[in-house]
Amino acid sequence: MGFLDPVKGFGVTFGMMFKKVATEEYPEAGAPAAPRYHGRHQLNRHPDGLEKCVGCELCAWACPADAIFVEGGDNTEEARFSPGERYGADYQINYLRCIGCGLCIEACPTRSLTMINFYELADDDRQRLIYTKEDLLAPLLPGMEQPPHPMRLGENEQDYYVNGPELARGEGIK
Repeated sequence: MGFLDPVKGFGVTFGMMFKKVATEEYPEAGAPAAPRYHGRHQLNRHPDGLEKCVGCELCAWACPADAIFVEGGDNTEEARFSPGERYGADYQINYLRCIGCGLCIEACPTRSLTMINFYELADDDRQRLIYTKEDLLAPLLPGMEQPPHPMRLGENEQDYYVNGPELARGEGIK
């Protein structure tokens, strides 16, 4: 330790005393998250409103923290929630356990589960940190219909994954 080391340390402190303080007014004026930040999960929909989740439970198996619970249900012609044979009847994510690793996103074969850049996941009630399917489903956009309803983008589930975007834009099957 040299003779000038304490002076250098006090010099840093003294120099910071005259700089303008940067204060964020959170939560009144929250700062936007980075565009590629991965926060809360979202269950996506097809362009006609049917759910992309087919209830395969691969996301729950891939989760190292055991934070996801999925129970699949069977679609019928009277009650169709997804284009496949099955759908996610019960879907829950426990954010008390979730470590935000994204392995569930990688495991999803239909790209149903994604992460949005919503980052405010703190709460003082443990029960509100268990998100159910209703909390996780993407909102209905204009032109979408609330399931259950028949398939609108094609005759079978392959049309939803192979030709889905073209059918939604009205371009027809190529």
